[in-house]
Amino acid sequence: MTIRLGKSSLSFTMHDAANTERPIIFEPYIVRGGISMTANLREAFKSVELLTPDIRRCQLLVDTPSILVPIEQFEEDDMETILNHALPMKSAKRIVHYNVLPNLKTVCLFGIVKEVQGAIDDRFDDVQFIHAMVPVWNHLHQRSFTGHRNKLYAYFHNKHLDVFSFQQNRFKFCNTFEASHAHDALYFLLYVWKQLHLEAEHDELHIVGNIPEQDWLVPELKRYLQKAYVINSSADFQQAPSTKIAGMPYDLMTLLTKGR
Repeated sequence: MTIRLGKSSLSFTMHDAANTERPIIFEPYIVRGGISMTANLREAFKSVELLTPDIRRCQLLVDTPSILVPIEQFEEDDMETILNHALPMKSAKRIVHYNVLPNLKTVCLFGIVKEVQGAIDDRFDDVQFIHAMVPVWNHLHQRSFTGHRNKLYAYFHNKHLDVFSFQQNRFKFCNTFEASHAHDALYFLLYVWKQLHLEAEHDELHIVGNIPEQDWLVPELKRYLQKAYVINSSADFQQAPSTKIAGMPYDLMTLLTKGR
């Protein structure tokens, strides 16, 4: 069982190897806005058809703010202090987790609201916590080795825009912006492009995800950048079963297809 948990979104996914026509079952859950995510989770655990009583293990894909720490500077005892300082949380307590990205010499720190994790721990005996950006970073890092041009990547999800680039097996740049509107996204992308001194004639921008006003944004980007592309997940993952499921987020698709 893979559960994807966002600020206001929730879904459940299972592999079904015996079903050749539908090897992946994806069941989004409609989150009720009037109750907490903890209450939504407990309701979902009772009603989601995929979640049978014998399923006691899951991987939880968490779409939440995160902090990157160079691996040589990471100390497990300090991670709560670092996350609370960088991303203070006033209204609720949280439990801090981390994922190591060895190929990028980086550790990703992220938190889960304590009550939410309590609901998860009550239902499952074995839980693997994965930040939603980890499979995306790892996959696009490998993809960045194709060709000789510098590349800037942008992933739209949860009304946010994650922008990042790599250099010599490390992050050269990584930041998150609120970008529910295409005009904001255009500004942020061009600002980062300029900040990184990328060349409009030669370097590449690759965008993916739930792109706002895509029919407007992509032509606007191409007014300034000659090599601006939208990643086609079906082609990128060679028509893997997950690419045929409408509404599946790119990070979940990447996790299912490429792993962490």
